[in-house]
Amino acid sequence: MCLQCRYASTTTANDAPPLLLKIRKDMVAALKSKDTNRLNVLRGLLADATNAAKTNNPIKTDLQVLALLRKRSAASKTAMAEFEAAQRVDLKEKEESQVAVLEEYVGKVDVVSEDRVKKVVEETIASLKSTGGKLDVGTVLKKVMGDGGPLGGKPVERSLLAQVTKEALMHGCRTPSIAWNETLSRIVLTGQLSKMDYERL
Repeated sequence: MCLQCRYASTTTANDAPPLLLKIRKDMVAALKSKDTNRLNVLRGLLADATNAAKTNNPIKTDLQVLALLRKRSAASKTAMAEFEAAQRVDLKEKEESQVAVLEEYVGKVDVVSEDRVKKVVEETIASLKSTGGKLDVGTVLKKVMGDGGPLGGKPVERSLLAQVTKEALMHGCRTPSIAWNETLSRIVLTGQLSKMDYERL
């Protein structure tokens, strides 16, 4: 099986999000141009997408691709810090090169800005306070992302929204529960907010 077909086999062109299709195309170009660093990074991304296709959470949107990019970038940045501490300049530079490729694709996804997310969360919390509404993470997220909510149906990074909500509520002297901290960690790691997580908040 050819390289392009290998990574296209689990998701048809009609199902794959635009960014994933671009990554497939760019991987073939990197192979032809012998751009080893880019090739390795894109192969890794497509391998993750292929594995996800075998689960209950296949990658179907650019936001899911973005979450994957964020996850890999964070892992590389952690490795960079470790290699720097170990004075392994060669390995640190290798990770830096991989991050540069990942960040290039991160910039291709249009999402609601962090400033906008913060503003909406703060306004939602203020509204709940003024009306005596319940002040917890689940309530805020449902108000923000639910039907008719200010960010409902918009391209929002769920991990960012979860983090901003937690910080805003902590600033308001609310101490998050152990269950919430565990849930937040999973959301930040995967970039996804599952139905189970949504109900647990």
